[in-house]
Amino acid sequence: MNETISIIIPTLNEANRIGGTIELVIQNAKKLDLIEIIVADGGSNDQTVSIVQSLSKVKLIFSEPGRALQMNAGAAQAQGEILYFLHADSLPPFNFDQTIRSAFGRSKLAGCFRLKFDHTHPWLQLAGWLTRFNFRFCRGGDQSLYIKKSLFFGLGGFNPEHKICEDLYFIDKIYDVKSFDVLPDYILTSSRNYRKHGLLKTQFHFGLIRMMRRLGVSHRFLYRYYSQWFNKSF
Repeated sequence: MNETISIIIPTLNEANRIGGTIELVIQNAKKLDLIEIIVADGGSNDQTVSIVQSLSKVKLIFSEPGRALQMNAGAAQAQGEILYFLHADSLPPFNFDQTIRSAFGRSKLAGCFRLKFDHTHPWLQLAGWLTRFNFRFCRGGDQSLYIKKSLFFGLGGFNPEHKICEDLYFIDKIYDVKSFDVLPDYILTSSRNYRKHGLLKTQFHFGLIRMMRRLGVSHRFLYRYYSQWFNKSF
């Protein structure tokens, strides 16, 4: 399988991380000539843009802020048959591209990696361990997402009205119509939100948001709740 993989990374003020993330993406890719890296920036006012512009093999595009909008914008410009959505603070495993292609060759047209946090707290270790199970409530955007491009657009892409949980809503769509694969390797993601806001408090509120979403609480209410506690732009 020699499909090109378009790696789409949304950014907003990620100057402290984006360079290292892209460097590791390039280092861990098995077939560098068959990957495309697209950074979709949502209006950073730090050094994110200048850092990305200084890197080779990276295409920088601009979008209205909002991770759903930015990832859709990246997908619209992607040349690869496989789209791979990656957060700026998540680091894919060695040979991640070949692992994705192998799954794709087995007709696994959408999936993610298992997750590990860069923190040894038992609760976060447990949260990461649970990602090995192929249930939709074990999913999250930090695990990254690969998907066949035609399937992505066939499902309508990410809902631009979703300012949080955009990945969860979209993954639900995939589970509804296609088999979803959980790859055996681990992606390493940052625990920065937990360190910033407090581990137990952050886990409680994230868990409550996920539960309310499952119960059908409106996205507008969830975003107000999220903004109250975390004061984040996306």
